[in-house]
Amino acid sequence: MVLSTGNNKTRTAVFISGTGSNLKSLVKFSKTKISPISINFIVSNNPKSKGLNYAKKFKIKKKVLNFKNKKLSENKLLSILKKNNIEMICLAGFMKILSKNFIKKFKGKILNIHPSLLPKYKGLNTHQRVLNNKEKYSGCTVHFVNSRLDSGIIILQKKVKISKKDTESSLAKKILVQEHKLYPKAILKVFNL
Repeated sequence: MVLSTGNNKTRTAVFISGTGSNLKSLVKFSKTKISPISINFIVSNNPKSKGLNYAKKFKIKKKVLNFKNKKLSENKLLSILKKNNIEMICLAGFMKILSKNFIKKFKGKILNIHPSLLPKYKGLNTHQRVLNNKEKYSGCTVHFVNSRLDSGIIILQKKVKISKKDTESSLAKKILVQEHKLYPKAILKVFNL
């Protein structure tokens, strides 16, 4: 996928549901010279998402949609994204599954970060499942989004060694540190930079 570069950074929306730590790391990355993207919009399905505070802090437009009526919410969202000339979407802890129709409109331009070494441990509660299965490694994956959950083409992965002392919480923290490094690298790879 080659989009505009140079001074015309690719206008990007980040979708979040929680604390927004990956959003924060993407915003910082977007402000660097090497970044091919600018973060122009934040979308959340959770009005209590702490990550929405970054919208205010970094002066980025935001929209909260409840997704109770998925079709309605997605149509509204598509129109907002179009109005704001959004060319790319980064999912960062967004806890809603987007429809095939929505994904088709942004084909090849939606990225997601997932806290496991895909194709293993798709979906939720990944860290607990990894520990239950006594895996030696876990990690994180940035991939393109397609209509099947956590099944799109893998862009980059980072392996994390699991120690015997690791709990769900300690493993999650270890992996999150790597997520913040991996997402920007994956974006550079997508733009062939």
